[in-house]
Amino acid sequence: MQTNHEVRVADARDLSLAEPADLVVTSPPYPMVEMWDDCFAAQSPEAAEALAADEGDRAFEAMHDVLDGVWSRLADAVREGGIVAVNVGDATRNLDEFQQYPNAAEITRRMRGHGFRTLPDLLWRKPTNSTAKFMGSGTLPTNAYPTLEHEHVLLFRNGGTRDFPPSDETRYESAYFWEERNTWFSDTWEIRGERQALAGEGRDRSGAFPFEVPYRLVSMFSVYGDTVLDPFWGTGTTSLAALVAGRSSVGYERDGDLVAGFAEAAERAPALSREVVRERLADHREWAADHDPGYAADHYDFGVKTSLERGIRLYEATDVTRDGREWTASYDPV
Repeated sequence: MQTNHEVRVADARDLSLAEPADLVVTSPPYPMVEMWDDCFAAQSPEAAEALAADEGDRAFEAMHDVLDGVWSRLADAVREGGIVAVNVGDATRNLDEFQQYPNAAEITRRMRGHGFRTLPDLLWRKPTNSTAKFMGSGTLPTNAYPTLEHEHVLLFRNGGTRDFPPSDETRYESAYFWEERNTWFSDTWEIRGERQALAGEGRDRSGAFPFEVPYRLVSMFSVYGDTVLDPFWGTGTTSLAALVAGRSSVGYERDGDLVAGFAEAAERAPALSREVVRERLADHREWAADHDPGYAADHYDFGVKTSLERGIRLYEATDVTRDGREWTASYDPV
């Protein structure tokens, strides 16, 4: 098996793909979060003027207009039945007055306006290290506010459910374990980013999410060989997750300096792939030893809980080659 990974230094509002993507996993700049003010102001005079005038609601709308230039193109860029996963956090800001800006709700509204169907979403809890769980006046009523310790993973589908050929072998090989399903499909995740394969200045500038988030999403909503699109590529965490998971990927990134840092991560991908695969197999063997699996796995010496898991087969990336801003990965079954 081989996968291809391409990064385009371009604005995703000019998004064009030879073939529709099977899945989108992305985390755009968050409107009304100060670290991204310059990014939005450079693309929107309206946003720049509103920020300068401390007009929060006007800036919020203008920033989402920028993102909407991408959302409006996804219906043509994603296959029928394809899933779009958008990681975004709400924002608190004190411009004309202190308030929370509901980024998740605004993206949901706009995606529905472009014809996408909303699916149950995920709450990613990111506990802070601070013992002060408030903003504002602390212990005095009534002007204290909860600390934001979560982000959203919004899920949308383009049209109806995706069709697969009867007894599609790739789909069954791409299955996840029963106990993984119970964790991954819970609507609340607590992920602190222990395994973060990307580091350095670029990660700080892009606000990259931890590897585990896109890896789960890629495993949950695509099969081996599918193409995963990230229109807000950043430092390439989605592409790295797709590479490790045996999927192809296409990314769009306006900042060419961020793309340069991905080469090192791609070189480490085979080692990361081995680590992830061996960990998943070891975790399942430990689970199976304490339970009563109902079926024997076709490719392994352990049992599985359901008949749908019998064909599961994990693959390790064995080699990654580079040609400019394109990477090709080869895999062996484990």
